[in-house]
Amino acid sequence: MSEALIVGSVAYDGLKTPYGSADRVLGGAATYSSLAASLFAPVRMVGVVGDDFKERDLRMLKRHGINTDLVTREKGRTFYWKGYYENDMAMAHTVKIDLGVFERFRPHITGSARNVPYVFLAAIHPDLQLNVLSQMKNPRFVVLDTRDLWINITKAALLKVLRRTDLVVVNDQEIRFLTGEMHLLKGARKLQGMGPKTVIVKKGEHGAMLFGPGWTFLSPAVPLDYVVDPTGAGDSFAGAFIGSVARSGQLNPESLKKAVIMGNLVASFTVQGFGTKTIGALTRARLRKRAAEYHRFASIPKVKI
Repeated sequence: MSEALIVGSVAYDGLKTPYGSADRVLGGAATYSSLAASLFAPVRMVGVVGDDFKERDLRMLKRHGINTDLVTREKGRTFYWKGYYENDMAMAHTVKIDLGVFERFRPHITGSARNVPYVFLAAIHPDLQLNVLSQMKNPRFVVLDTRDLWINITKAALLKVLRRTDLVVVNDQEIRFLTGEMHLLKGARKLQGMGPKTVIVKKGEHGAMLFGPGWTFLSPAVPLDYVVDPTGAGDSFAGAFIGSVARSGQLNPESLKKAVIMGNLVASFTVQGFGTKTIGALTRARLRKRAAEYHRFASIPKVKI
């Protein structure tokens, strides 16, 4: 089992959905993905928090075996995002963003952390992602997340990061913005030509598609009877993916396919509570039970034609 290094935002969120509301709950891409990855492998988390960051939240991360030595505390406020969801839970509406100390975030990778073989770069500015990669010593597998904002305003820098990436995680809209292709299969193949040999297209409640060199895999989402808060689902998916790969130490199609399934399983818990509450309470036993249910649901009978 190897370590995973995860770089991204640590935040407090104010959330409102049709199922209720919560304010100043722990969130951020690095937080969700680190908690997810820690279910499978040791994690080193890289981020920044303000002097308002609660000690109990830091202790919670450490209880999950997450190394927070590279989470720096700066004078100022922790990144805060406030938003709401209406009936379309796939669409977040932003009410307020206060970057706080995250605006000055400059990841500094030191010591043995530079040798961690599995790296997940959450959707931070491409220049910061490049800076992290320049500090790492020959990582074995780099997973990159991005967002439409960076595609629109920093595409040149993003393309440089892609050339140093093994796998990229995007959604339908992002892959179209990046490649100009309207069809996902064509878009995935074009994106593979930009650097990453493997592409994951997140499809929310419809699961995820994994495109490897010459092969494709579709993993349906876990069917749920309720969704409370979809915030962080994509980050949880990516974290579980990199954690699963680090645990197996294998980069073959079978290992990557299993990692996608793990991503869907963990994300299915994230959306059933506000913020990181549900994923923070998730155990491997509960995950194992849902995996058994998922495999019964997803089994495809052979047909004769």
